[in-house]
Amino acid sequence: MSKTTEQVRKTLGRRYRAEKRFKAFGIGSILIGLMALVILFTDIIGKGHSAFIEHTITLDVTFDAQTLEIDDPLDREQVLYGNYNGVLRDALREKFPSVSDRKELKELYSIISNGAGYELRSMIEEDPALLGETRTLEVQLDDAADLFVKGNSKQREAARVSEQQRGWLEELEAEGSIAMRFNQSLFTRGDSREPEQAGMLGAILGSFFTMLVTLGLSFPIGVAAAIYLEEFAPKNRLTDFIEVNINNLAAVPSIIFGLLGLAVFIGIFGMPRSVPLLGGVVLTLMTLPTIIISSRAAIKAVPPSIRQAAMGLGASKMQVVLHHVLPLALPGMLTGAIIGMAQALGETAPLLMIGMVAFIVELPTGPLDAATVLPVQIFLWAGSPEQAFVALTSAAIMVLLAFLITMNTLAVVLRKRLERRW
Repeated sequence: MSKTTEQVRKTLGRRYRAEKRFKAFGIGSILIGLMALVILFTDIIGKGHSAFIEHTITLDVTFDAQTLEIDDPLDREQVLYGNYNGVLRDALREKFPSVSDRKELKELYSIISNGAGYELRSMIEEDPALLGETRTLEVQLDDAADLFVKGNSKQREAARVSEQQRGWLEELEAEGSIAMRFNQSLFTRGDSREPEQAGMLGAILGSFFTMLVTLGLSFPIGVAAAIYLEEFAPKNRLTDFIEVNINNLAAVPSIIFGLLGLAVFIGIFGMPRSVPLLGGVVLTLMTLPTIIISSRAAIKAVPPSIRQAAMGLGASKMQVVLHHVLPLALPGMLTGAIIGMAQALGETAPLLMIGMVAFIVELPTGPLDAATVLPVQIFLWAGSPEQAFVALTSAAIMVLLAFLITMNTLAVVLRKRLERRW
């Protein structure tokens, strides 16, 4: 008896130790995952936070009519093609009167953004009376000069500015002529070849229109398919074949849907490339399996007693589904739809295949306008050679992550608030 007891104790001891090791491995795995997540977010935020600010130089700009080559400020053509960079260069020469050499002047002019003249043009368009007046303005710095001002001592050494430009920028900093402000261009402009002028509003609008098309197509189709398969479809080989294929489609790589869109929607139906409508249709095909599977699970969760009670009171099969089953299953369906939309929002490969990788400057106004989306914008900026695009890429990743986290949080909140206990 004592030997048996001792053996049982040894066996239990081994089991307890194995259980402790298993728990330790699980906790260790979670900690490693959290550590990797912290490192990832720290790296992204560390590189991208500087993109949300920009620096400007304070200049006394004279809207000289002769330099601007504008005789009549009410003449729209003259205002559009005025020499705005000329008055900015005059202001820079007044700031640094000792600079006279042609090469030095060229370097001096390059510390301000090439797009600074567009702000002056907008001012003349809004107030033609500015012609001939002098105003103190904050002019946007070029991306290289902006990186120099933002950086620490080590980053300043690696900045792509000449020694003379370093001296001018340090002199401007010392006298307080360089100011920091929030980078509004990041959320008010489309893409640009110049980093300091590039924005993600065009990609945000493109993502919005694409997701609008995706939701408008995938949710009703997915819910209708789930209701049919779960409530009306006969159990035979055909429905079994359909169910197997739906489950298989959920595991198909996303680029396959892009190839399908390229071959069918563009090649056969002739739909235009790089438009949110086409992107939404392709993402609908990718999202449908997720919505159908989650909707069927939500329908299965509705107790059979509710169906039986409704039919016992004389309700038809359609009335049972529409008036009782569907309202009770809707929270689960919405959760699945939001998760599917979050997955679609982060997709890049299928959209690259249908041409949404185009360089788009103009802001889209609808699903039929040429556009790009946030993941593709990140892909484009990541491949750009300018150093300033590194911060812009990380900033765009932060915005995309914010959207994804918001959508997944919304799904969790909806599931918690709308779920029913049977």
